[in-house]
Amino acid sequence: MYSRMLVLHFPAEIVDKPIVCNLVKDFDLRFNILKATILPGKEGIMVMELSGHPKNFSKGLKYLREQGVEIKTIGQEIQRNDERCMQCGLCTAVCPTQALFIKRPEMEVVFAADKCSGCELCIAVCPPRAMEIRRQSQVAI
Repeated sequence: MYSRMLVLHFPAEIVDKPIVCNLVKDFDLRFNILKATILPGKEGIMVMELSGHPKNFSKGLKYLREQGVEIKTIGQEIQRNDERCMQCGLCTAVCPTQALFIKRPEMEVVFAADKCSGCELCIAVCPPRAMEIRRQSQVAI
């Protein structure tokens, strides 16, 4: 069984098609959607783990590209600069894996790096830029 973490970018004109469902039906692949923002008539983004037989995986990626989906693998590590972190908690609202969460009753923002999928959503919302990328590789496939 082959498995990869992917970020899929859907052009506005295809967001209403059952593209991800076809990965299961036509290519016998399994998926776990970690985060998705897909609205009618707007560009969509989805962070998912995709798994299956390597041959089917390749065919499924080819199908996605033919549909106009941009695919990137996630091969990076997110780190938190504790000196910059203001403990505002904005990052916890967008984290699809709960790697960032608020510890109660202390109200402390905790970063569990082992749960992080590397999707980068926390980086965009962090006001002091405390969340940082340590790139291993992020490749369009």
